[in-house]
This record gives sequence, C-alpha cells and structure tokens, in this order.
Amino acid sequence: MIRLAVRVASEQAELVLAELLELAPAGVEERQGEDGTIEYAVYGAPGELPDLPDVQAAAGGALVAISTTEIPDDWHERWRQFHRPVLIDAPPSSDATRTPLPALHVRPPWEAPREPGHGLVREIVIDPGQAFGTGGHASTRLCLELLLALAASEPPVGALLDVGTGSGVLAIAAVALGYGPVLGLDHEQESVEAARANAAVNGVELELRRFDLRRQVLPWIGAADAREGPPVVLANLLRPLLLELAASMPATPAHLLAGGLLTHEVDEVATAFAQRLGLRERERRERGEWAAVWLSAG
Repeated sequence: MIRLAVRVASEQAELVLAELLELAPAGVEERQGEDGTIEYAVYGAPGELPDLPDVQAAAGGALVAISTTEIPDDWHERWRQFHRPVLIDAPPSSDATRTPLPALHVRPPWEAPREPGHGLVREIVIDPGQAFGTGGHASTRLCLELLLALAASEPPVGALLDVGTGSGVLAIAAVALGYGPVLGLDHEQESVEAARANAAVNGVELELRRFDLRRQVLPWIGAADAREGPPVVLANLLRPLLLELAASMPATPAHLLAGGLLTHEVDEVATAFAQRLGLRERERRERGEWAAVWLSAG
C-alpha cells in the first residue's frame, strides 16, 4: 500500500483540496504541518493512486512538496487510529418544555457506542473509507454544532437540504434530530452511494441525488417541487462553491448553515448571501483555521 502526500501552503489549501477531491473523490487525509503548511494524503495500491502530474497540477503554485511512502502491513490499524469518535454536546433547548436534544456521538463502525450514564446520546456510525466528511474534520464538527444550536432554538421539523452531503453525516444527524424530509445532494456518485449505505446502517430515511451545483437548479426551494415552507440548507462546501450557491440559490431558505470555510473567508461568504438573499448572520463558530456560520432569514 502506498501513501501519496502533497504538502501545500495553508493560505491556498482550500483551493487545492477542491482540486484533489476531483482526483480522489473517496476523500483525503488532512494534517497540519509544523511549518504552517497543510498536508493532504491519499492511500492506495500501485496503479490506484492519482498520477503525479495530475497531483502537481491540482496543487499548482501552492505546492511545497510531494512524497510517496510505502505503508507497513499494519497500515489498516494505523488508519483506524486516525479516525476517532467525536462527541458533540447538545445545548439546552430554548423551550424548557421540549424534549431535550441528544448529544451526537459520531464514530466509525469499529468503535464502541458511548457507555451508558453520560446523558442522552444519539449514535451516528459513519464508514470513513467511503466518502469525505466523517465528523472528525473541524468543518464537519462545526456544522454539527450549529445544527444542534439551530435545533435547540426552534423545533427541528420540516424539510432540510444537505448540499455536498459526502458521507451523509450531516443529513443523518438532521434526520436523527427530527428534520424531514431530508435530501442529500453530491456531485460524486461515490458519495451518493456512501451516504445511502451510511443512512441504512443508521436506520434513517434520506433521499439522495447526484447534483451539479454549477449546472443544476437547487431543488426544494422556490421551485416546482418545493416543500411547504422554506427548508433549512446545510452546505459544508469550500468557499468557491459557497459563492456559487449564493449566486444561484433560487429562493431564500429559512436557515443556512455554511461550513468548509477558513476563518478569513466567512465575512465574504456571509456578505454574498446577505446581499442577494437577505440572510443575516446568527452565529459563527471557529476551530483552528476553520469556521462555520449560521445565517437566517429572520
């Protein structure tokens, strides 16, 4: 097994990641370098990895170094150790008469459920080998935190769109909290299939479709198949795609939770949605260099 790693300048990392995901739609490993760079890595047998010229082209001027390493026989165990469970605590509801929200325990299938005695917990099992977005990455975790904050502020009911669903973790969490119907959209068919498999494992019902944000009209919002009332929209995407979404969204959603942003990009994206759709910032969260923002129509 070979590990192909590309190290890039952090200020251009999001653009490189978007390009790399075109070459490796099953996802990449991300690590923070000690020198302030970001390292992205993919694993595969010889002949399965992206070609080096393609990787170099994807990295462009941000490229610092490319390396390939032969992985020892125990690489499966090391890979498993990289994917650890994540617990996202639920905030108290704004209405004391409502049923308390569960914390979300996102874990790979080989990790045990949370032990009893730690309050109300909803287990979400995600196979990290199938698609990008397992809960461990800061951007996904921030989106889950904001989803819980939204559910605590008002009853989690009604339609929800998850744009760029990846592994389906955000859509699955939304169904677990009470939203429905929930539709997950992704450009990659591999992600659609991975989300479908993860939904089945978690016993939730999702509608899933392949979707090209740059060429298709967003469903369920201001369209012929719109549901009753504007939906909540989740969009854990990178800055260029979020700006595309701001320019093309056919109507104003009830709420938009946008992740996949570096901290210095939030103002630009929030402004784009405010100017065209009238959305206003409700809450912003940051972890390291990553950020997510909750925008509302009201």
